[in-house]
Amino acid sequence: MNGFEFQCATKMIFGREKELCVGEELKKQGASRVLLVYGGTSIKKSGLYDKVVKALDEAGLSFDELPGVVPNPRVSLVRKGIGLCREKEVDFLLAVGGGSVIDTCKAISFGVFYEGDVWDLISGKVKPGDKRIPVADILTLPAAGSEESDSCVISDETIPMKTGFGSPLMRPVFSIMNPELTYTLPPYQTACGCMDIMAHAMERYFSPTEHVEMTDRVAEGILATVIHNLPIALENPRDYAARAEIMLCGTWAQNDMTGCGRQQDWFNHGLEHQISGFYDIAHGAGLAISFPAWMEYLCTKQECVPKLAQIAVRVWNAPMNFENPAETAKEGIKRLRGLIREAGLPLTLGEAGVGTERFEEIADAMTDKGSHTCGAFYPMSREDILSLLQNMA
Repeated sequence: MNGFEFQCATKMIFGREKELCVGEELKKQGASRVLLVYGGTSIKKSGLYDKVVKALDEAGLSFDELPGVVPNPRVSLVRKGIGLCREKEVDFLLAVGGGSVIDTCKAISFGVFYEGDVWDLISGKVKPGDKRIPVADILTLPAAGSEESDSCVISDETIPMKTGFGSPLMRPVFSIMNPELTYTLPPYQTACGCMDIMAHAMERYFSPTEHVEMTDRVAEGILATVIHNLPIALENPRDYAARAEIMLCGTWAQNDMTGCGRQQDWFNHGLEHQISGFYDIAHGAGLAISFPAWMEYLCTKQECVPKLAQIAVRVWNAPMNFENPAETAKEGIKRLRGLIREAGLPLTLGEAGVGTERFEEIADAMTDKGSHTCGAFYPMSREDILSLLQNMA
């Protein structure tokens, strides 16, 4: 286990009807003028918008609105939010939605205090400073884990490119999490969210660092919990217990608790960001395609087999084949693919409407035309990436 520092300052407010306290909580945190950021019409149809507005009014808080956040959130809306914050002298950002909305607020938060274009921060050209507008959220989609994470991901649709940046100051001040707010999620969104949660756990789990049993076991528990509760939530969308378990897994898979003391991989997220940057597919759907294909590709790498077999046994309850552990690993991958198929997610790029014409560009972008490798668990070369993409097709 490596040495580490870990601090998560986000206050979690979890349970039924907790969204009703948002006004008083913002007031406690010193807010006076709030920018309410959200996506489309879903929060209005569900009645959540009216509840939030009433809570802000009752707390005596002035607020402005920024609707229009979309999946794979756009830098164009971030720029609009920065302008609004400066014009209206906003001192608190409130995200009502999922990771795309929260990530938009995070980028706005730092962009307000940067004199250049915010894409400089997002793309990593310039490091974020120590000034930002505080962010809070009401979570409606468990997936990205942005409600407690220290990073955000934004797309520039004009390039196209999807990337992000982070800072210890980026974690929201508080996050309100009511599992009832996820009852109306379409099955596909629920499934995509769960795949994203599982991917966050696995990006940390697949590590070359030795002697990390405790965080291995926590990640395995998160994975097993999602595997158990996803079919329940798909069968009965109003099952509070299943929705609550999934929501909590989403937060703890991404607040970096399971990443403590270990080198993390993040190859699959990097690959998916390239794919969805070009093709604008759902993030969870892209991960559903890439992760099992990547795991299968690594079954041919002897040094990777023990960890692949371990997850198959501990998470997927596959029997251990001591004479041929690669067969155990493949059984775990088979069971992962079975869950993905049952949940209605794609298993190939073709099923997601993604062609092969960008493979060279993706491999070049990830490796700077072959000058470096990607990933910590197994360093993927440009040739590895091209082979993997062909397997995913």
